[in-house]
Amino acid sequence: MQIMRIFAQIMWMIIFFLLPLLGLAYCGWHVWALLPLPRLWRAIIVGLCIGSFLLMFLNLSRQTDRMPLWVARLCYDVGNSSLFVMLYLVIIFLVLDLGRLVRLVPGAWLHHNFYTSVILIVGLFFIFLLGNMNYRHKVREELQVTTTKSFSRPLRLVMASDLHLGYHNPRRELARWVDMINAEQPDVVLIAGDIIDMSMRPLVEERMAEEFHRLQAPVYACLGNHEYFSGGQRAMQFYQDAGIHLLRDSCAEVGSLLIIGRDDRMNPHRKPLEGILPADHASHFTIVLDHQPYHLEEAEQSGIDFQLSGHTHRGQVWPISWITDHVYECSHGSWQRGQTRYYVSSGIGIWGGKFRIGTQSEYVVLQITHI
Repeated sequence: MQIMRIFAQIMWMIIFFLLPLLGLAYCGWHVWALLPLPRLWRAIIVGLCIGSFLLMFLNLSRQTDRMPLWVARLCYDVGNSSLFVMLYLVIIFLVLDLGRLVRLVPGAWLHHNFYTSVILIVGLFFIFLLGNMNYRHKVREELQVTTTKSFSRPLRLVMASDLHLGYHNPRRELARWVDMINAEQPDVVLIAGDIIDMSMRPLVEERMAEEFHRLQAPVYACLGNHEYFSGGQRAMQFYQDAGIHLLRDSCAEVGSLLIIGRDDRMNPHRKPLEGILPADHASHFTIVLDHQPYHLEEAEQSGIDFQLSGHTHRGQVWPISWITDHVYECSHGSWQRGQTRYYVSSGIGIWGGKFRIGTQSEYVVLQITHI
């Protein structure tokens, strides 16, 4: 087990540090060769690109917490957005290099070429402009679920995940989401983890907890992996200040509902689902909140009616969405195993750059009726 953990840590270091740095070197070399400018200007542009990308590591090391809020926000937006820009530059340059190898792309297209430079800059600008517009548009997903378990009346739930509140999703954005949720007039609000992005500092300084008190329905949530990244106890305090009912390997009866919240997989000692369920759970309509959608068979085997998860973001941008679709049994949307229904949300918020390319930001309206 210890060997497997060490191996996993090494693999994550390769994915998060070595591969991005190799991609940065590859893009920097191509940009240097492509731009039809004097050496000084090329050096300045390539240097700015490298500096922008390296800001991401500044964000991950939490050094931005020592900066003025507006500077920290700028570092976050520029640094983390550059990761997505670099991803698309790598894809474009790889396609052009492959085309050159099979003699479909002239070598002159990649060497001091004004037209290629303009097409590349304009193309990337519109890709990420549309990606940002797509992120700001929140999709309303509606689900209808019927049950033989008795309800005094139909229940309306609004469900969301992955708010990632922080430097890039400030209080004014949260206020807009609260207004959207209140407009649905829900009986209950469920959040499947990652309310917090990385740092608690912007949440505290902007007093974001106050916005949750405007929600006109009780809020229940489970933890996500980012709550662990943001520093355990301060995150727990934020949940309490916000009036959010945190379910951490525990459950709560809300009228005819039984809501079970699992601790995140970041806690290797979290309880198994069977160890959380009360003896009479079969008499209730049971909903499980589990941030990371692994081992979906557990809910099915436990006779759960519905499970809400998040975490995947469905990759946020294409083609990462192809990877998440292969990693998870269900990386986004509705799913069913036996009598258990699932929904894996791509998230109402986002991590890093505020772009959605080939994916969507969403919230879910679940209507439960008795038959």
